Amino acid sequence: MRIIPKEMQTLWTLFTAPVIWAVHFLACYITAAVLCARQGDAGFATVQLCIVAATLLALGLIVLSAWLAWRQWGFGRRDPPHDHPTPHDRTLFQGFATLLLSGLGFVAVLYVSLPLLFIDGCAS
Repeated sequence: MRIIPKEMQTLWTLFTAPVIWAVHFLACYITAAVLCARQGDAGFATVQLCIVAATLLALGLIVLSAWLAWRQWGFGRRDPPHDHPTPHDRTLFQGFATLLLSGLGFVAVLYVSLPLLFIDGCAS
């Protein structure tokens, strides 16, 4: 018995990385807003720690999603376009599209957490 199925025949896998990015985006900005409003500059280290933890979790989940998509695509052995009206080509297309969205989600999560490098405190 497998924990992770060999192939996933659902469109929900296509939306995994964008949903992870959206949840990460909201979590980072809500956490920063709430902790900075309550604690001021004294809580900025907590904000940074929370955002780093959320970023690492989100990146890990996106990498897992990309690996599953790469596996569904056939480990890159078949080049696109996958445009034939067959279940096999639909599966390959879904895997390739999910892989591309995972790459986009990975970069988006990095950009959301990028302000940590430039901001050194909560605004008063």
